[in-house]
Amino acid sequence: MTDKAIRTIIVDDEPLAREGIRLLLSADREIDLVGECGSGPDAVDSIRRLKPDLAFLDIQMPGMNGFDVLTELAPGKLPAVVFVTAYDQYALRAFEVHALDYLLKPYDDDRFFEALKKAKQQLRMAEVSALSERLLDLLDNYEPPKKRVSRLAIKSSGRVVFLNVDDIDWIEAADYYVQLHVGDKTYLHRQSMTSLEKQLDPEAFLRIHRSAIVHRDRIRELRHQGRRELVVVLDSGVELKVARSQRDKIQGLL
Repeated sequence: MTDKAIRTIIVDDEPLAREGIRLLLSADREIDLVGECGSGPDAVDSIRRLKPDLAFLDIQMPGMNGFDVLTELAPGKLPAVVFVTAYDQYALRAFEVHALDYLLKPYDDDRFFEALKKAKQQLRMAEVSALSERLLDLLDNYEPPKKRVSRLAIKSSGRVVFLNVDDIDWIEAADYYVQLHVGDKTYLHRQSMTSLEKQLDPEAFLRIHRSAIVHRDRIRELRHQGRRELVVVLDSGVELKVARSQRDKIQGLL
């Protein structure tokens, strides 16, 4: 890495935590703080758009944790990462094995600057692509916790609607959002399809296509169209195509 400023981003759902890191970075002339994010989806968008060299990444965030952010970005160029966490001893040991630094909350200034110094050394001495490979190795060994959600908080027109997951008929991908179809209503929810799928009960929901997840109890029939196409018909009459890669699995499950 050259002597140019290190483009840096802060990701933490706690405003005070972001402010603390921002203040510690402010006196360092080598750091160019290009962005701050308070959620996983925002972090994915910002990292793709801003292409930072270094990220201070919180692990424990609601809905989409730090590992989920990296999984969503991979494969591709990943920034050097200093992980931030309040606990999770298993994760800390994994970081040590992979020579990735972390900050355990609460940390003091000396510990922060030690982590920053190590990140700078990594960026100067190693190619960013090599750092990305090490992060990808870590992700290969990471098994995210199986957290199932029963309700979703949907922000809409200045209000928050709490939606029972079991009321959802089917889910449709919409870029970095999903559309939740509930009866004759549709809700736009800011979460990626991949992230939401991990939180859903696989006994209740089926991924039938890269852009569609359906509630099993809403499936009325399976219909063949021609020799190769399979369609799921819901109780509402909605017809959804099944991806070829999912066809045998869905027929077996149902």
